[in-house]
Amino acid sequence: MLAGLGALVVLVALVGGAPYALLTFVGPPIAPELLDLEVLTSRVGPSTIVAVLVLLVWLAWFQLFLCVLVEVYAGVRRVGMPARVPLSGGMQVLANKLVSAVLLLFTAGAMVAPAAQLSPTPAAPPVTAVAYSAPIVEQEQELETRKTKKVYVVQPPHGRHHESLWEIAEKCLGDGRRYPEIYRLNQAKEQPDGTRLRMADLIRPGWVLDMPDDARNAHVVPVGQPRDQTLREHPGRADAGTAQRADRADRQEREERQERQERGARETREERRTPGHEGKHRQAEPSVRDDRQPVVQERQGELTDYLAAASLAAAGLLFVLARRRREQLWRRLSGRRIARPRDDAAQAEVALRLGGDAPGARILDVGLRLLGAELAAQHRTPPTVYGAHLSPRTLDLWIHPPDNDPPAPWTAQDGGQIWRLPAHEGRLLPDLRGESGRGHAGGAPYPGLVSIGTDAGGRVLIDLEAAQGLINVRGPQTTAALAAIAVELATNRWSDRMRITLVGFGQELTAIAPERIRAVGGLAEVLPELEANAAPRREVLTGRVSGGHSVAHYLLSAVAPTHDEARRLALLARRDTAGYVVAGEVPHATWTMEIGDDGRARIAELGFEVEAQLLPRRHYRALVDLFRTTDRFDGEAIPEAEPLAGLNPPAVEIRLLGPLEIAGLRPLEEGRMELAAELLVYLATHPGGVHPAVLGGVLWPRGVQTTVRDATISRVAEWLGPDHLLTDEAGRLRLGPEVRTDWALFRELVRRSHGDPTAGAVLLEKALGLVRGPLIAGRPPGRYAWLAAEDLEYDVSAGVADAAHQLCELRLAHGQPDAAVAAVRAGLLLAADDEGLWRDLLRATHATEDIVRLRAVIEGLTRRAASHPYGGGMAPETEALIEELLPTWRMHVVRESSA
Repeated sequence: MLAGLGALVVLVALVGGAPYALLTFVGPPIAPELLDLEVLTSRVGPSTIVAVLVLLVWLAWFQLFLCVLVEVYAGVRRVGMPARVPLSGGMQVLANKLVSAVLLLFTAGAMVAPAAQLSPTPAAPPVTAVAYSAPIVEQEQELETRKTKKVYVVQPPHGRHHESLWEIAEKCLGDGRRYPEIYRLNQAKEQPDGTRLRMADLIRPGWVLDMPDDARNAHVVPVGQPRDQTLREHPGRADAGTAQRADRADRQEREERQERQERGARETREERRTPGHEGKHRQAEPSVRDDRQPVVQERQGELTDYLAAASLAAAGLLFVLARRRREQLWRRLSGRRIARPRDDAAQAEVALRLGGDAPGARILDVGLRLLGAELAAQHRTPPTVYGAHLSPRTLDLWIHPPDNDPPAPWTAQDGGQIWRLPAHEGRLLPDLRGESGRGHAGGAPYPGLVSIGTDAGGRVLIDLEAAQGLINVRGPQTTAALAAIAVELATNRWSDRMRITLVGFGQELTAIAPERIRAVGGLAEVLPELEANAAPRREVLTGRVSGGHSVAHYLLSAVAPTHDEARRLALLARRDTAGYVVAGEVPHATWTMEIGDDGRARIAELGFEVEAQLLPRRHYRALVDLFRTTDRFDGEAIPEAEPLAGLNPPAVEIRLLGPLEIAGLRPLEEGRMELAAELLVYLATHPGGVHPAVLGGVLWPRGVQTTVRDATISRVAEWLGPDHLLTDEAGRLRLGPEVRTDWALFRELVRRSHGDPTAGAVLLEKALGLVRGPLIAGRPPGRYAWLAAEDLEYDVSAGVADAAHQLCELRLAHGQPDAAVAAVRAGLLLAADDEGLWRDLLRATHATEDIVRLRAVIEGLTRRAASHPYGGGMAPETEALIEELLPTWRMHVVRESSA
């Protein structure tokens, strides 16, 4: 304060007092002597010299005045680094120090002044949206009274990259030119390692930097907390570091995508200038795919931007998709594979596989069910959860009213306003779905939790029921936001029985979850039904956690309600346990989610601001097309295999039919093996050759620098040897003839078995001997997502199942039931969901005339159908076959269950 007051006095004296003194004692800047042109040729007297000196003093003051103006403008407007005044030198440095001290004086005054005007918070606030925002208001009050401050922990180097004050200012303050503010706040302050900040371009990892009050991606700590304690509580790999790497990756992705788009546009223009360019848009030739790769890569990038980012929705969609495909396999015909998606639908599945967060979805599912079950056992009503935050480390529930007594393993934080489940604890929790060991069935207490977007630390969810009123969605992307909410609600695992009513949109979404979604044209069609079926909130919550069968209901309307409809909805929402999300300008909404043109979603009542989760029209259509392929039961013919020249062992063998193995090559260092192996698998399954641009888009779907891609290819070429990775005239890469996959050998053995009746069974047995487990079993998370857009997965599953079926039939025809059982079990190692193989196993086991053995197979199949991760039971044909082979099986199963 004293320094600021002193600087203010000096500034006033220099800016106002100096010109006043000059005018009073020495006169204006330009004296009459200087206006006489003869002064240039006549002898100069003392009066002329004095006039020149006065002019120089005025010029010096004017320069100082400009420096002060520039510094004041930069400080008040927060434009970052001030503009340089020509020839200012140390004078601008002086002005900077004086203005900074004065601005800090006024900032300190502004921080203290509002504190006297704050009214105390009511002791027992009602359960309203205002009450929900109380934690955020209290945090802002603490900031304003200077009980806390914001700090940033300098991150360790990422590769060769070290953080700088400019980058920290760019990420936390929105403008890199504001780095002097951070420098001034931390200049000469002792850091945890005992050193001090002396130069703006020399900072070290682990330093704790004080940040301006408007900083983002920073930690809030008490003002007097030592820096070494801050470093212990917020180490170098904190959220801020994660956010920085994410920001850097996002910038790289955007730059790479823009470059691909521009390259694709240039190639398109060149094609249009070339005669006969229309033929280049066909997709029959591998070379054509390479020519169109920039455009294809851009289309894939667009789908990845939204679908992969919606990690919880992606996990739910993949779960439902897998269950539907299992039902397709029930009806698969021999010689045909199940129908697979194409074009945008296939790329949508690639994006889902890239982004799906199955572990996070399981923690939400199991953690919430356990919470409800424990509360029910204690005869406690579940608290209102108005929001949740899921990060790689924790699951946080924001509850009201605060409660410091959550059931274990949940812990209370922030005075009971947050219930926290550490991720490592959540991963160890048992699945309570359907269990009854504690007198409960593990019901879903909060089915209305749904993602609205992401912040720097993770995914933010809100509970649609907790608003206890209307939730209003506004902005240019309202329908995209509603579609994203609908898709996640319809496919999530932390809900049980649910009904979602879509008004004015979403008719096609019934293809994804017809048992949960219905679409209507207007609110008038459903309001009478909603009013008749409204259920009291407390009864529903108690019934859920105690294993009741209440149906959660959510209404999402893309049609703005009339005045009367809004009134009826508002009254209904206050007394009903359902959730109501309505577009348009709705007065008196409890929460309002504003979605800006920048894709940011803001809920002022809760203090949330996130990167919105959206499902634009094209992505919406791609998802619908993807699920429509699961309604096709006719299948597709399996293409013929290209004959192999011979069956001699290759120099390098890539084994895909089980855990990935590469025989014939030395092992690579640990950090490079996974990427190199995936590159080899892709090349091996595309014998026609692959352009490096295509390869880059496949292995790095979110984008990669050309130098990184080329360095990886060179490393793999060196690993393989000179004769095993070839390049053709068009620049395409392909593997040499001495590199082969076990899948290629499998297909060749099966092909030869068809033309040799005497040795057919032996060849099929050799082929099935190559099967060691599921295709590329144990693949790392996030890799091989491209398989969703390829034939390989579908061909391998169908080919192995058909070979096992053929060998089973041959062995049974020759009276060898034990060999038939062995053949089927070999096929089930890879194609475990092919229900036709299970029926073959039942027939072959029945042929052994061992009833105990048959009963064991039936019991195993029954347990598998009941506990299958994708659900669905077993096919009706399989149940009918069991009834035929062992009519008493149901009685035996019931007796086992009772025991």
